[in-house]
Amino acid sequence: MRMAVTTAAPTFLREAELRLLRCTLPSPTSQPAPPSPPPAHPLGPVAASALAAVEAGDYAAALASAVPHLLHGSTLASADFATASPAQIYADLAAAAESFLQWDGGATAGEGSQCRCAVVLSAAVAALLAFTQQNVTGPLGKFSPFPFQIPSLDEGWFVDPGCKWDAWASDHLASLGSHVHGKFSLLQFIIFAELLFTSIKSLDFSDCWSVSWWLCRISMCQQNILDEQSSSLFDQVQVYKNEMLNHFGELEKVSSYWGSLLCDEEVSSFVSAAFLEAGIAEYKYGRVDASRLHLDSAQGACGIHLSLTGILGFRTIHQVDAKSQMVLVAKTTKPADDEGQSAELTGAQSDGVALKTVRSSVPSESDEFCDILRTPRLAQNGNDSISEITPSASTKISLTAIQQAAVLAQCLHVSRRSRSDEMSGWEMAPYIESIDSQDESYFVVRSLCNVLRIRWESTRSRTKQRALLMMENLVEDIAKEFPVVSQRAKMVFGVHMPTIPALRKEYGELLISCGLLGEALNVFKDLELWDNLIYCYRYAFPLAMLWCSLGDATNNDDHYKKALEVSNNRSARALRSLARSAYNRNDFYSSKILWESALALNSLFPDGWFAYGTAAWKDKDLEKAVDAFSRAVQIDPENGEAWNNIACLHMIRGKSQAAVQAFKEAVKYKRNSWEVWENYSKVALDTCNIQLTLEAVKTILNLSSNKRFNADLLDKVMTTLEEQATHLNNTQEAESISNTSYDANKETRRSNQLLDIIGDILQQIVRSGASNAEIWGLYARWHKSKGNLMACSEALLKQVRSLQGSGLWHEQKKFTKYAQASLQLCKVYIEISSTTGSRRELLSAEMHLKSSLKQATDFSGTEEYKALNDCLVELKDLIGAA
Repeated sequence: MRMAVTTAAPTFLREAELRLLRCTLPSPTSQPAPPSPPPAHPLGPVAASALAAVEAGDYAAALASAVPHLLHGSTLASADFATASPAQIYADLAAAAESFLQWDGGATAGEGSQCRCAVVLSAAVAALLAFTQQNVTGPLGKFSPFPFQIPSLDEGWFVDPGCKWDAWASDHLASLGSHVHGKFSLLQFIIFAELLFTSIKSLDFSDCWSVSWWLCRISMCQQNILDEQSSSLFDQVQVYKNEMLNHFGELEKVSSYWGSLLCDEEVSSFVSAAFLEAGIAEYKYGRVDASRLHLDSAQGACGIHLSLTGILGFRTIHQVDAKSQMVLVAKTTKPADDEGQSAELTGAQSDGVALKTVRSSVPSESDEFCDILRTPRLAQNGNDSISEITPSASTKISLTAIQQAAVLAQCLHVSRRSRSDEMSGWEMAPYIESIDSQDESYFVVRSLCNVLRIRWESTRSRTKQRALLMMENLVEDIAKEFPVVSQRAKMVFGVHMPTIPALRKEYGELLISCGLLGEALNVFKDLELWDNLIYCYRYAFPLAMLWCSLGDATNNDDHYKKALEVSNNRSARALRSLARSAYNRNDFYSSKILWESALALNSLFPDGWFAYGTAAWKDKDLEKAVDAFSRAVQIDPENGEAWNNIACLHMIRGKSQAAVQAFKEAVKYKRNSWEVWENYSKVALDTCNIQLTLEAVKTILNLSSNKRFNADLLDKVMTTLEEQATHLNNTQEAESISNTSYDANKETRRSNQLLDIIGDILQQIVRSGASNAEIWGLYARWHKSKGNLMACSEALLKQVRSLQGSGLWHEQKKFTKYAQASLQLCKVYIEISSTTGSRRELLSAEMHLKSSLKQATDFSGTEEYKALNDCLVELKDLIGAA
């Protein structure tokens, strides 16, 4: 049943757009109307033939049908491809495509314009899907190295597809310092497709909204085959994504655009797919919040609400007692039609059988591989008896293809928002298991589900063997003939499926983790991933990366300069290597300039911003250093080192409040770094935040096993607290007890709390045996402030003993400290005696002073010696009076 429509009948071009988009989106549950007859125009049958070939998955036939008409009458027919520049040839191709689109056919100009646009659109989609078939979905087909076929091309001339044309294509796709990562085929096809789509967009066809959607897909394809995130591609993706959502982000716009051509539920499917692809694009660039908003919109459009719950169940075969299992609950407002779903996923040539065959890479329950179940068995009615269990599949609901893609997209969002640890895999498990339990799924949906399961299970020793077997089967499934090409293209852009080289690289890394190095070497050799074979040789293509690898191996800057030369100063990696080399030579100014150039090429490189900030700091350029570290934390907010450096720079510039804020962020991610806490304690003291200072000191002690403390900082804190206590005492003496203000009492309690904290810190140091003379002095002052004179005298006595040693009676500095401690000890003895009336403390002080003065004859002319002698006289008077 088709939707009712109130708009004018859709044009032939809009019908072509819909048919081409349907090739990559779920098939409608109801049978769509047969294609309309082509317009009465010479190019009408050509467009119809190309469209039918794309729908059948015969992309080579579609190109062979459409491209000759694009190039008819152009200068390319007589071009000498053996000597011509690839850049010039493709520039001529762009001109030929624009000329073809602008040609006016006279009486049938309107139909002719639509037919021409449909021919170009079909050729562009065929080129893109051919590239996708060869590099993402498989199986590998037989394609010409060129997306266009001209009689002047000699088949024997391009026997080697790795000629200058593919090298040019690789360089062309290298966007601002990012290079093609791995061995890809048909790179010219993606350039050709972008060229044709851009030609259509430049003419501003009002009846061709889908071009922005296809251009967004091409940009993401380019990003997926590059080794780094590209800032220029990011900007490009944002533009096309916004245009796509503007056209296809609302049900009313989609419905009014295609009208009666759309089937039931197909409108919501299109909107969901648009938001899904937008969310995946944001996920690729690490924009978690924006990705979440798009994914939520996609779920709302396809009528699904996801939530997690706990249900008793069994995770292993031999488990006796049921344990709580995390399960995904999917509530749908638009349930899948069983018959429609079956029709949707069953294509020509018995694809339904093929889909069921590849549904699972290994049997779901098998003792042969491991005793861990692929999906937990859930207990019925909360009964934890093993006799009362049911497979989790029986509790599932059937999801449509677009809903399954939304579940997997949410799984990716969960993996990005959480930390990379063992728990992140368990958080993703319910989403993976929910797709695993579906009876039917498209090839790419099932493949991505298996990839996510492999990544999770490869981190667990009990399931690593099963993960390896699943990966082997998955790689083999891609090369098989079934499902057919047209079925594999379904949802290929709606899920974040890794490319075939990326998948095989993961396979090689999994082989290495399992100890199968020989087989892994064969995989990496076949992929030409030299960085996995030899550390220094990271990439085989392009030439600039080879020069960089040679520079890494020889530590010779000339090779990096050569890499810049062959890349026309576009190799960000070469600039980064030169910047690091200049930094290692202590040429910080040159390193700073080189980092500026490298980051101008590719700004999405957080480690680069950190290194740039370090070089600027070393070069005394504090403004640029702060800016660089700020950019680093914008890209990676969890970079604790960058936060610490920002705080330290604020400290140097005297901005203590800003430093405190930066340190608060730093300690969130560097909680186990006593260095960060030590800097934090200093800046907290600068801002007169005594409590924060003491908390930082306490943390430093715990992290360093009581070996790291700053006696000078503790002395300043103690002095501040003593001054506060004196001030509070004076305030209370000036006021009567009855009139003592609430604020004064509050300050007194706060001062006592801080005294207790610093007392705990000093006791922790003393008990650990790491104390020195300064700590004993501080400990004595603390006891005195608490009114415990006996403990104060004991601490001062230990301080005096700590100061005794070689050189005491011959070095002025050591004697000065000793004399000051001795005076403090004697004064405390006198105060104790005056309180208790005991002569024992006075006699002890007299004996200590006599011994000290006798040995300090070398310092008899100093103020300290005189002070000790005066104290002795006072003691004698007190003893005599007693």
